[in-house]
Amino acid sequence: MESRDRLAVDIGGTFVDSIKFDRDTGEIDVEKASTTPDRPQDGVLNAIDKVDADLSGTEAFVHGTTLGLNAFLEREGARTGIITNEGFRDVFEIGRTNVERESMYDIRYEKPELIVPRRRRIGVPGRIDADGEVSEPLDEAALREAARELVDEHDVESIAVCFLHSYRNGEHEREAGEIIRDEVPEVSLSLSSEITGEYREYERTSTAVLDAYINPIFESYVDRLDGALRDDGFDGSFFITRSGGGTLTAENATTAPVHTILSGPAGGLIGASQVGSVTDRDNLIAVDMGGTSLDTCVIEDGAPAVEYDSTLGHMPMMIPVYDIRTIGAGGGSIAWHDGEFLKVGPKSAGADPGPICYGNGGTEPTVTDAAVALGYMDPSQFLGGDMDLNQTGAVDGIREKLADPLDMSVDEASRGVFDVTLANTVGAIREITVEKGLDPRDFTMVSYGGAGPLFVPLLAREIGAKEVLIPHAPSVFSAWGMLMADVVYDMAQTSITVLDELDFAEFDEEFADLETEGAEKLGEEGFGSDERTLERFVEMRYLGQEHTVEVDANDIDDLSELGERFEERHETRYGHTMDDPPEVVHLRVRAIGENDKPAIEPREPADDPAVEPVGTREAYCFAERETIPFDVYDREQLRPGHELDGPAIIQEPTTTIVYHSDQTAEIDEYGHILISEKGSE
Repeated sequence: MESRDRLAVDIGGTFVDSIKFDRDTGEIDVEKASTTPDRPQDGVLNAIDKVDADLSGTEAFVHGTTLGLNAFLEREGARTGIITNEGFRDVFEIGRTNVERESMYDIRYEKPELIVPRRRRIGVPGRIDADGEVSEPLDEAALREAARELVDEHDVESIAVCFLHSYRNGEHEREAGEIIRDEVPEVSLSLSSEITGEYREYERTSTAVLDAYINPIFESYVDRLDGALRDDGFDGSFFITRSGGGTLTAENATTAPVHTILSGPAGGLIGASQVGSVTDRDNLIAVDMGGTSLDTCVIEDGAPAVEYDSTLGHMPMMIPVYDIRTIGAGGGSIAWHDGEFLKVGPKSAGADPGPICYGNGGTEPTVTDAAVALGYMDPSQFLGGDMDLNQTGAVDGIREKLADPLDMSVDEASRGVFDVTLANTVGAIREITVEKGLDPRDFTMVSYGGAGPLFVPLLAREIGAKEVLIPHAPSVFSAWGMLMADVVYDMAQTSITVLDELDFAEFDEEFADLETEGAEKLGEEGFGSDERTLERFVEMRYLGQEHTVEVDANDIDDLSELGERFEERHETRYGHTMDDPPEVVHLRVRAIGENDKPAIEPREPADDPAVEPVGTREAYCFAERETIPFDVYDREQLRPGHELDGPAIIQEPTTTIVYHSDQTAEIDEYGHILISEKGSE
């Protein structure tokens, strides 16, 4: 029988989310299982079992994981070495002279410890010049000696190779790769020219080092998971989501795992973009609040914001990455005090032991415990009734750890936890909106993650967002978004030229070469010409500037039109244009192989906009600043056209939606919940 199911699994800090889509019937099954930090593949397999997936009848498995990210953050990556040009072993350490914004005025600031110390960085003779010409042959003997020294004397498990100007000509890096694989075949290898085609030696080195640092761990995990899936009968395609959108085959992901370092949050942004497209909402603020963290990103004109020069823990990454802001504000974030003030996060209770109310031995109060104490969550209905919450334990823990030491009541301390979390979160939202010239009042907030629907309506009140959209099964929405992902490859080439000096035919030819490369990669994945989309972008700046803006380069007939688009983009971003000549810096092509996706279909409307609640619950209303009755609804009973004034709580098996007395909700034609201020249009 032909395989028709598609399966997606997303690992979070507390839960593993799984979703099964039957392409024949259109039915979707969703489940959650606990994360298993010591053996992450076990949590994935448990989540797959819970959706009762027949792996022999599954055509594709899409996976999002923060394994590489966690390995870096916890400094548990591979022992890594660097091979570079002679005389340039310290490029990785010197870096740039700028200091991170949060430490700009800290006179006690010290640079973070490097993950590759100087003794594990070796330079070898050989040079390619800035024009891509070989000015000095690569010294094979020195290269072999360097590789042996790193392995024999420093126990290196992975090597990053980054030579000067390899973005122009990767010949020496490819040659070095062959020699290293021959000399020390047991180590993992990352070549900068295979990861990025852009200039800036420090940033390319840093990106290659990150790739090398997580490579052995990521490859081992994927191999174990793939083997377990195959043992259970799976013979379909295995994809990993990319940090900048789309997916890669698992095989290609293991050759450059740095592209997956933020693959988990990417799934939600793919899904939010799809929901925005279907509902004619081009400008969104996606907010994913899970058990460990809150991730937020702007989607403008239908596309999530992408960065090509992001950082991870003070290390630059020269790869496409969604411009996500992450803060330690999840349902499992621990609330604490410094003897005077209440604090929340960034430390999380995680999956083990978890919040106090989980009853797994947790002793530190969390945001989830505060939500239970404030009346938002039904202790008997958590995870659809599969798990009972210990409300008494949550209240006692808040009293002991927060309320009594700060001379507060339990209610005051619990409200304080939400107030502090709200203040922390507002800063992250303003950073990606107001500080970039965007008005949050022009945006719809898309709320998902296990804790998102409980908290984001409160956040929307604070920043003035015009509405909150809560999709179906929001707690597993990132996994659902992975089902909507296409296969994507990004090609880039540095080509620094003043626009007036650029020949359009040569410009077009350079793009055509990148498009050919992208089309070939998609062809290898089995995508025919009618299933491919090739998109062109240019990064531009004014002559003399350091930073660039991305400009859509599709469907242009001459370079003057490109210049006009650049000036429009620059004015939108910075509020002005300049008289200096524009300059092209990078050419980019995004090659997209279009997968089949679950359709978002309209639902049967309600006969009457009024709907009866299934009960009431005493809970704290932030609009009234007091505990009052909330109507309680079952989401399964809600239909398009239903209208529900707040304060109200909407329950579904894997999350709880809470909005307050100055807010109202309606169900749109697709069954999404739209929450807005009462009286707003």
